[in-house]
Amino acid sequence: MRKLFIALAFAGFALGTQAQEATPVQKYSVATNSFWSNWFIQGGVDWSAWYSNEEHGLGLSKSPFKKFRSNPGASVAIGKWFTPGIGLRTKLQGIWGKAVTDDNNAGNGMKFWTLNEHVMFNMSNLLFGYNPNRVWNVIPFAGGGFSRNCKTNLYAMQLSVGLQSSWRLSNKMNVYVEGGWNRMEEDFDGYSTSSNFKGSESTLRGWEDKDNHLYAEVGLTFNLGKGTWNKVPDVDALKAMYQNQLDALQGQLDDANAENARLKKLLSEQPKEAPKAVKDFVTTPVSVFFNINHTDIASQKDLVNVKAIAQYAKENGSKLNVTGYADSATGTPEINQKLSEGRAATVADELVKMGVDRANINTVGKGGVDELSPVSFNRRATVQVAE
Repeated sequence: MRKLFIALAFAGFALGTQAQEATPVQKYSVATNSFWSNWFIQGGVDWSAWYSNEEHGLGLSKSPFKKFRSNPGASVAIGKWFTPGIGLRTKLQGIWGKAVTDDNNAGNGMKFWTLNEHVMFNMSNLLFGYNPNRVWNVIPFAGGGFSRNCKTNLYAMQLSVGLQSSWRLSNKMNVYVEGGWNRMEEDFDGYSTSSNFKGSESTLRGWEDKDNHLYAEVGLTFNLGKGTWNKVPDVDALKAMYQNQLDALQGQLDDANAENARLKKLLSEQPKEAPKAVKDFVTTPVSVFFNINHTDIASQKDLVNVKAIAQYAKENGSKLNVTGYADSATGTPEINQKLSEGRAATVADELVKMGVDRANINTVGKGGVDELSPVSFNRRATVQVAE
């Protein structure tokens, strides 16, 4: 039996090596996926060979194909890969088993099932890095669980180890070949240690003092949902990109600060005592413009002349009319009315910040209009000294 498993392993390695050579290398580090990613289900058929502790001293053939110790079976499993190299699998297998007490095969059949939890190690990914296009993966596993002999209604704890070779057919499906060993309690098959063994039972060790189930299995793996792994972000590239964006923003901020300083200087240089000139200026409506479907001021530069009107209103106790507009070319009348009222309110708030008493400001929204060309000029609010 050992020679058979060694031959299968070498055959799988040779086939896998040929497949790997034809696969483009795309190895990269990966980020951990969400809990709901990288699940899989498996279904397979197997050929089982049973080696009971009762057979020691009987000189029976060790061939796994002898009728008195072999039977077919089936299995299903569900599992998840938590990383490309480490996963968990819950596997149920069984149907037909054998209690090997002699080579007569009379009455030694049984029905059974085995439930195991396996830790799986994808050595191809662990040793050579994750490659989404890799055709062949070698996956040893180990774990434990319990079994039930349905014929005698006996339960037994067990340990399990094995090796799986998996070949990629598509992103959603693999075919696998698996060999495994389930080491069960010595009375699982319903018999105690055979009296044919000459010597104390305490001298039995390892393989000899337990019931053993060896199997070779072939089946299909179906990947559920997302079966691949995302690349780890290139931190250096991200840093460089963000630094470029920060430099651009800093440049814009410097330009804005320089423009604000220029405008402040412009305002400070305006003569404070020029009532006639100022009155001539403020009797003409001053416009503040807005972007489409917005009520926030598009450019702070529009507030330069508004500040002059605010200064005049404070010094002379004047009342101000603020009128909001929207363009009738876009939006419904209801939307345009709300936009015009919102724009008038925004400019009124700016006047209050400039020191104008809110009681001296009258706001009104005119809705959508088509007074100016281009149409974008209609998206405005005007400030004017009340007559």
